Amino acid sequence: MSAALLTTLVLLIGVIFFVPPVRRVLISDRLLKVFRKILPKVSQTEQEALDAGTVWWDGELFSGKPNWNKLLAYPKPRLNAEEKAFLAGPVEQLCAMLDEWHITRELYDLPPHVWQFIKDNRFFGMIIPKDYGGLGFSALAHSEVVMKISSRSGTAAVSVMVPNSLGPSELLLQYGTEAQKNHYLPRLAKGLEVPCFALTGPDAGSDAGAIPDFGIVCHGEFNGDADVLGMRVTWEKRYITLGPVATLLGLAFKLQDPDGLLGDQKDLGITLALIPTNTLGVNIGRRHFPLDAAFQNGPNSGKDVFIPMEWVIGGREGVGSGWRMLMNCLAVGRSISLPATSTGAAKLAARTSGAYGRVRVQFKTPIGRFEGVEEALSRIGGNTYMMDAARMMTAGAVDLGEKPSVISAIVKYHLTERGRQAINDAMDVHGGKGICLGPSNYLGRNYQHIPVSITVEGANILTRNMIIFGQGAVRCHPYLLEEIRAASNGDTVRSSVQFDKALWGHIIFTVGNGLRSLLHGLTGASLASAPGSVGTEMQRYYSQLTRFSAAFAFLADISLLVLGGALKRKERLSARLGDILSMLYLCSAVLKRFKDDGRPAADLPLVHWSVQDALYRMQEAFDGVLDNFPGRILTARLLRFVVFPLGKPFSPPPDELGHQIATLMLTPGEARDRLTAGIYMPTSADEPLGMLEQALQCAVVCEAVEMKLRAAVKAGRIPAQDDEKIAEALKQRVISTTELELMGKMKSMRRRVIMVDDFPPDFGRASGGTPETASASASASASTSASTGA
Repeated sequence: MSAALLTTLVLLIGVIFFVPPVRRVLISDRLLKVFRKILPKVSQTEQEALDAGTVWWDGELFSGKPNWNKLLAYPKPRLNAEEKAFLAGPVEQLCAMLDEWHITRELYDLPPHVWQFIKDNRFFGMIIPKDYGGLGFSALAHSEVVMKISSRSGTAAVSVMVPNSLGPSELLLQYGTEAQKNHYLPRLAKGLEVPCFALTGPDAGSDAGAIPDFGIVCHGEFNGDADVLGMRVTWEKRYITLGPVATLLGLAFKLQDPDGLLGDQKDLGITLALIPTNTLGVNIGRRHFPLDAAFQNGPNSGKDVFIPMEWVIGGREGVGSGWRMLMNCLAVGRSISLPATSTGAAKLAARTSGAYGRVRVQFKTPIGRFEGVEEALSRIGGNTYMMDAARMMTAGAVDLGEKPSVISAIVKYHLTERGRQAINDAMDVHGGKGICLGPSNYLGRNYQHIPVSITVEGANILTRNMIIFGQGAVRCHPYLLEEIRAASNGDTVRSSVQFDKALWGHIIFTVGNGLRSLLHGLTGASLASAPGSVGTEMQRYYSQLTRFSAAFAFLADISLLVLGGALKRKERLSARLGDILSMLYLCSAVLKRFKDDGRPAADLPLVHWSVQDALYRMQEAFDGVLDNFPGRILTARLLRFVVFPLGKPFSPPPDELGHQIATLMLTPGEARDRLTAGIYMPTSADEPLGMLEQALQCAVVCEAVEMKLRAAVKAGRIPAQDDEKIAEALKQRVISTTELELMGKMKSMRRRVIMVDDFPPDFGRASGGTPETASASASASASTSASTGA
């Protein structure tokens, strides 16, 4: 080939690919037509869900080259003095008032004096600004309060968290009219109103956008006026927390305007309204009873209930904007409430399992020393550390002004699932102590209630399979959303220019991530970016996460390219891609927490276990995508070479790490206290947890005494038989009288710790009570107190 011909060919290629007008005509516009055909149809509710919230650190993880210095530069989330005082004062007092056995077995509700304490101390107004009479707390404080209460009583935690999560307060703050804010927010803050929010119905659960509940715009009679513009609303809702005792009902329904009273549009869309529960036609049904949990939850309904237009959140301007409002508020609420309750349960599991493992003895050895129990303890400790790190980092993001919609789904799913694992492991460690319910069982109710948190605010199966990657791929990707917007643009010229720019940026982005993934795989990520201020021990983790970020971004793009709209139906592939994104986020939280805490050496086993476990899980998720890439063996092999050119490098955390974590949990000290910080810990020996902690302290001291005895037996100074051993040991001055008394105290305390509750043979029948009848008076008192604002 002549030099002239070669030059001409290079120039021609250069013109085609690097002169935008030519490139658009020859390539981009043709691909735009194909893209429009394969692009799945997006409903209005799906689009509003995609547009909800903000992109934060999840966007960096999707970039293929996260800026770790940016993450570490975010300020450490901190409580202010007022928030600390509230936790040490009213929250501590509330926890001391709670007896979960009495609440869940006998009252089936919070006692009236507890309801009143919650209202008087403005627990319902944590997120409401001080200008409206609320506490004006940060998201971190909100999280800390809910976490602490949940370690004592799930019933109280749910009752406190719901008014501060997805509900009237948040919706009013973001979208209410000034009149609505001025009227309701002070009353909500003071507990004069008890709120609930009704979204889920019998035929619309996870597919909340399909709610059949409807309203018809019309004129009707209201407060003596016969010609008030409003709507007649018909609905049936269920699973509504606080519904049975609520005085103010937030309601989601589809609004229709057949007579054109508001304009030309007939179907106005999902609309939200605030309805006092004493409104004529509102029916508050019988309560639900979710897995022995005593928090108030139940159905409500109404048929042709007339409400004025002023009751729509946001007034007339808020008509049809309900789904957008819900999605934006859920992005915040879901980031805080359930992650906090799950972390509280995990910290309780860690604190009690470590202590019980040291106090409970079998084969003359604390059970926590057995390798099988160590394995369970290591999972509890590692999961708890990671959960708390993610909880704090996410709450910190909210306090920075973010509304992290994708991250909220990640922490909701993974923290509730890891909380379930922690409680399951704790039950295994406790054995019979855990399965016998009664006043001294501090784990049983958590074990029963875990499926509730798994189910609510987005069922976990669908959250993992459809939301995390499905929403994340569109929201967090630097080019995909722009391509979708270009394809939807009705302006032909602008659409062409917009799509061309996004498309070629996308191509360069994908190729770059593929090359980085291959390079990092061949070099063991030794060339991957890592901040220099974190110490050499942590740099490897940052580098490996950078490697996996590039591999994830590349594999996500290839999946979208090959499968197109079909990826929406490939839920297992989508779930595995979501798992990778989730592990990247959880690892980021762990590394940031370690840095924010000042890199304490005692916490290193927890950091190592958490990150190594997540790296292995990511590797297996990659493997699952590659093994199941549909119908394209050659493509899957090529992708595997790009992601794992030298094979799979990661293994689960080694046993030695598990041993170190178990030792940390069995030993009183700063590391154990940091791991379980923020839960309620009574000190009185009359409390099961107080007795357990005292027994742990005694067991640590007594182990030194027992070592003396074993050494004396081995040396032949005293007999091996227990009855003779103690007397002879005292006679031979192997132990002192004080140490003998300590041994006796330990024996008594150990017995108290391991004993379980027992009841008469007619237990449960003697009073003739049932959950339904037992709850009647308590619920009535809560409702009366709520409605009167006493």
